Amino acid sequence: MTGPEHAITIRPEAAGDEAMIHALTEAAFRDMPFSDGDEHHLVDRLRADGDLTLSLVAEDAERIVGHIAFSPVTISDGAAGWFGLGPVSVWPEFQKQGIGGTLIRRGIADMRAMGARGIVLLGSNEYYPRFGFRHEPQLTYPGPPSEYFQCLLLQGDLPSGEVKYAPAFG
Repeated sequence: MTGPEHAITIRPEAAGDEAMIHALTEAAFRDMPFSDGDEHHLVDRLRADGDLTLSLVAEDAERIVGHIAFSPVTISDGAAGWFGLGPVSVWPEFQKQGIGGTLIRRGIADMRAMGARGIVLLGSNEYYPRFGFRHEPQLTYPGPPSEYFQCLLLQGDLPSGEVKYAPAFG
């Protein structure tokens, strides 16, 4: 699918969007088997810590229907300019309509425009490759199965080392 099934606009998060993003993220992850149930608080912590590098919302004519967050990561080899994608949230009744994909494409474009060198994520190795993400053994993230940890190089050389997310990820 190339775009959402109904008209949406993508814009940066604005003051006053916080409560809707919180509720949306909680609802989006409520019944997901891989969720730890904390994604909505994670976004709040990233914002409070000043680590919400890019926060975009998708809205239709009535309300915010989706959200995506990007936050800084560190890599043990000292590479700078890398960011983590996630969470991506869409109201359950709007899922599988292309909204998440539209947010991901726009987020990648905005991160590239901001000079990011690359993006990492922990997610489906069947879904995210369509956006250019792939597992690279030289970048590691301890814990989950390695094939779910993926990266997208935006510029320069691929770093090598262990990735650590912003403190809000705990």
